[in-house]
Amino acid sequence: MRRRPVLPSHHDDMEKGGGKPASSRLCFLATLCAMFWVLIFYFHFAVVSNEPDASAAQTVEVRIDRARLKFPVPDGAARLDMPLAPPARASEPPPPPPPIERPKEEEEEVVKPAAGVRQQEALPKVLAASYPFERALKTAENKSDPCGGRYIYVHELPSRFNEDMLRECEKLSVWTNMCRFMSNDGLGPPLSDEEGVFSSTGWYGTNQFSVDVIFGNRMKQYECLTKDSSIAAAVFVPFYAGFDIARYLWGYNISTRDAASLDLVDWLMKKPEWNVMGGRDHFLVAGRITWDFRRLTEQESDWGSKLLFLPAAKNMSMLVVESSPWNSNDFGIPYPTYFHPAKDADVFLWQDRMRNLERPWLFSFAGAPRPGDPMSIRGQLIDQCRSSSVCKLLECDLGESKCHSPSTIMKMFQSSLFCLQPQGDSYTRRSAFDSMLAGCIPVFFHPGSAYVQYTWHLPKNYTRYSVFIPEDDIRTRNASIEERLKSIHPDVVKNMREEVINLIPRVIYADPRSKLETLKDAFDVSIEAIINKVTKLRRDIIADREDKDFIEENSWKYSLLEDGQRTIGPHEWDPFFSKPKEKGGESSSSSAEVAKNSWKSEQRVQN
Repeated sequence: MRRRPVLPSHHDDMEKGGGKPASSRLCFLATLCAMFWVLIFYFHFAVVSNEPDASAAQTVEVRIDRARLKFPVPDGAARLDMPLAPPARASEPPPPPPPIERPKEEEEEVVKPAAGVRQQEALPKVLAASYPFERALKTAENKSDPCGGRYIYVHELPSRFNEDMLRECEKLSVWTNMCRFMSNDGLGPPLSDEEGVFSSTGWYGTNQFSVDVIFGNRMKQYECLTKDSSIAAAVFVPFYAGFDIARYLWGYNISTRDAASLDLVDWLMKKPEWNVMGGRDHFLVAGRITWDFRRLTEQESDWGSKLLFLPAAKNMSMLVVESSPWNSNDFGIPYPTYFHPAKDADVFLWQDRMRNLERPWLFSFAGAPRPGDPMSIRGQLIDQCRSSSVCKLLECDLGESKCHSPSTIMKMFQSSLFCLQPQGDSYTRRSAFDSMLAGCIPVFFHPGSAYVQYTWHLPKNYTRYSVFIPEDDIRTRNASIEERLKSIHPDVVKNMREEVINLIPRVIYADPRSKLETLKDAFDVSIEAIINKVTKLRRDIIADREDKDFIEENSWKYSLLEDGQRTIGPHEWDPFFSKPKEKGGESSSSSAEVAKNSWKSEQRVQN
């Protein structure tokens, strides 16, 4: 049996072959390991860190100071450092990956810019967690998204704030059953054209206080709605504020009048969307004059609700058919007219028709005197029109039904070059928009009737589309309206009429069941203005350039500033808006009387 040889040990090899000692071999292996790690570190720092992508990824220098944030994000609010739900629309940008949470001691930090990286001038780059509305601003940078910077988020309010009111439409007015005006998405019943003054389609018997539901239904068709509030340029609150207060202005205590407004504010303030900007990106619509929502006291005899004086509501924007010159949280939008086109061609045909009409009357006036108001100039306007051979008068007192006939009113306006538009019971009148729809040049006697009201929809240079005759010229100097209007050169009149006709799309509301293709109507203009307002506010917050010296009682002056202007000074219209005021609005007696008189006028219309 052969014996297997025994394998030699390392010790035997060392002795027989003279091998290296064990310590030398260990040193050799350690040296190889060290060289390996040196190569790894060299590759990382010398090659990877010099790649262009790494350089471009460096952030520009910005100081992050949490104490300067105007709107801290409380627990439970929508934050950009939390995962976001996928966008509701295919065109919405996908949510970015959540940023890395930074320790508390790094909340104030300076990040140095990389060499060659230019700092943005328009919008500083700020860490994503700094401002919860930054993602919404960035959507505008996506040029491939037609809705970038235009998204609107609509609160899903409980039905008691809107639809329930329509179900009880017979209670929306003290004197009239509003149910027939709620048909056709708020446009009212179609108008027949016995006198040949309307076009074939798009004409409805629209109530002048129906903007709440018309605007709300138009919003349902808005092409850039989103379910992701973090990308919204503005937030719409579909509360029918005008319908709400209309139910309770007569015979109800202040608790009832304020109930829905307080309920709404309580509901909104619990939503994460509210906490993003404290409501400053929210807006709602009310189809009544502002004075119905500006009760100054808690006395039962005082008028209206206090919606617009609630602290939370002061942060929101409210679109009303007549705004306050002395307050900054409401904005004027046009009264609805009778024309609601479904397509661009309907508008173009109407404009051409208004251009080609013969207008035999130099000027006209439709209205009633105000014998109970010693400051009213209506009686003098009626007297001047009666004594003129070139004026058409339609007296609306003593229940004159023709004054409430859309065809009669429109026929008179279509036959006139100029239409007199004095103050109504308040500053404004629906008649101003009816006359412009007819291509008639409006003549105003107070800047509060249009010029400081509808700055979104009408040119700030009022001489382009209207004539202004100060009330005092009529009241104390007995100026001749006929002579004033005859002194305007025919070429100027022609240009002014063309301007009025071109403005028609901006002062009408298209059919809510459709959308104009290329033209912007009153709804489109309002939405664009709100988005611009919120976007500018957000950019001013980031740049820390909010106007700390803003004087709210001069709000009407700020609305007349051109783009880029920030300071105000003396104005030619100061005497018109220098009435004594209390608590930020008109005197309690005058504002209440204005609103009450407006309701009395509505009562006359319906009876």
